[in-house]
Amino acid sequence: MTTKTTGTIKGFIFDLDGVIVFTDKLHYQAWKRMADRLGIAFDETVNDRLRGVSREESLDIILENAHGPALDAEEKRRLAEEKNTYYRELLEELTPDAVEEKVKDTLVKLRQRGFRLAIGSSSKNAGLILERTGIAGLFDAVSDGNNIQRSKPDPEVFLKAAAFLGLEPADCAVIEDAEAGIRAAKAGGMFAVAVHSAAGCPLADVSLGTFEELLNIG
Repeated sequence: MTTKTTGTIKGFIFDLDGVIVFTDKLHYQAWKRMADRLGIAFDETVNDRLRGVSREESLDIILENAHGPALDAEEKRRLAEEKNTYYRELLEELTPDAVEEKVKDTLVKLRQRGFRLAIGSSSKNAGLILERTGIAGLFDAVSDGNNIQRSKPDPEVFLKAAAFLGLEPADCAVIEDAEAGIRAAKAGGMFAVAVHSAAGCPLADVSLGTFEELLNIG
């Protein structure tokens, strides 16, 4: 299969969680631990709503099921940090095996063909994940939750990734597994590629059945 684009694609910007590395389970475990401590109902259905959004917005979604008075900004900050502490503990168990060989091979081949590659993730732990999985060297730039003010569906994280690559937004394809990310890519004027749970999203320019099909985009 060959997927036709405008013919100007020079760079690929990848969401991290759910695209390159599948850390959804770890996020769920960390949020669940926090929610259980607080007596807040939290399950996979609620967790699905957290895809592609920031830690702070995720916390607000979880707190919809909380009882009692509303929390102030400082209390929310502490809870977000509590979850992140749990999550980082789980990330320490990540190894290079967490990235499938077909994903690594595809990234290597894209680089060999002269494409520039970047991460565009709302996560503030992107650097740690890339380090633990041993794939940091496959990317020319990283734009993550540490350098943005607005999370997806705002295009800021992708626009900064394109700038870090030295490319125009129209020269970039974004690979996403969440509708919020697809919306962000389109808002930024980029070619939107839907994979995994976002496959079939009508807003995407193309949906792929496998990660390796990226090699057919041109």
